[in-house]
Amino acid sequence: MGTSRDELIQLLSHQPNEPSLAQRIKDVEAEQPADLTRDADALEGVWELRWSSSSQPWLKQGPWIDNLQILDPANRRGCNILTLRGPLGSLGGISVEATLNLFNSTRVEVTFQRGGWVGPRGRGAPGWKLMRDVQQSFPAWLDITVVDDQLRICRGNAGTTFALLRRKDKQLSEFFNIAQSSMSSQ
Repeated sequence: MGTSRDELIQLLSHQPNEPSLAQRIKDVEAEQPADLTRDADALEGVWELRWSSSSQPWLKQGPWIDNLQILDPANRRGCNILTLRGPLGSLGGISVEATLNLFNSTRVEVTFQRGGWVGPRGRGAPGWKLMRDVQQSFPAWLDITVVDDQLRICRGNAGTTFALLRRKDKQLSEFFNIAQSSMSSQ
């Protein structure tokens, strides 16, 4: 039998609705606490939401949707993207761009900038966007409780716990080519 972390990763990969996930997440948080003064570089990358304590459908894992979080803390930017899986996913998706600030050894402050629809990209060209500025009336943050090369667990300011797995098949440039022009004007 593997470690608690390895078992959690297997369940998140193959059985993301397993009832024991909430307790397993707590166990891994206790065994492998994050420290962003040491682990901040591990945040960078494309992460797929595999489990959430939220009841909101856009904050849940589903077999028909890719719920991705793209983090580039070195450039203080992040992006959440929801797309349909399969051929319809190429039509675009909902995107929310944010500025990130590493606040302390566990907390990342998130300032949402723009949100809307991001359309398909053509051969090397960025896709079209229907984006609006976000009027954020409250401070948002994520407490990163576990982060390594495969797994990230975090807790949001609304009390929601998220478990994400790194998508090694995706690169930052795939997403920030779309968002870069609007994010770089910040």
